[in-house]
Amino acid sequence: MSNFKRILTQLRSERDQLQQELQQLDEAIRAIEAVNSKGRRREGRPPRATRKLRRRGRMSAATRRKLSRLLKQRWAQGKMKRAKASKPVRRMSRAARKRIAAAQRARWAKVKAQQQAEKKVA
Repeated sequence: MSNFKRILTQLRSERDQLQQELQQLDEAIRAIEAVNSKGRRREGRPPRATRKLRRRGRMSAATRRKLSRLLKQRWAQGKMKRAKASKPVRRMSRAARKRIAAAQRARWAKVKAQQQAEKKVA
């Protein structure tokens, strides 16, 4: 029994010594902070390094797969609609192209004639 008492008293004395050392360390830290600081605490938003960064725009692999599958489905549906809705290509006959070209040449000839008439008058 006396052995236990001796051990308890020894442990308590060590605890007291450690508490005194901690108090001394706290006082030393406060003294250094007082010398180092400008005398007032920082107010407002903490600096960027101390702020906790938020995770933004991250998806799990399962969510990415699901999204990919849905987008591929949407693209496939769009392609199917375009394939069904496509109109046949309209082609012009040679005769029609010749008539259009002749009409255009006549229009340009008329414009050039008017320009030459204006030059002669001026």
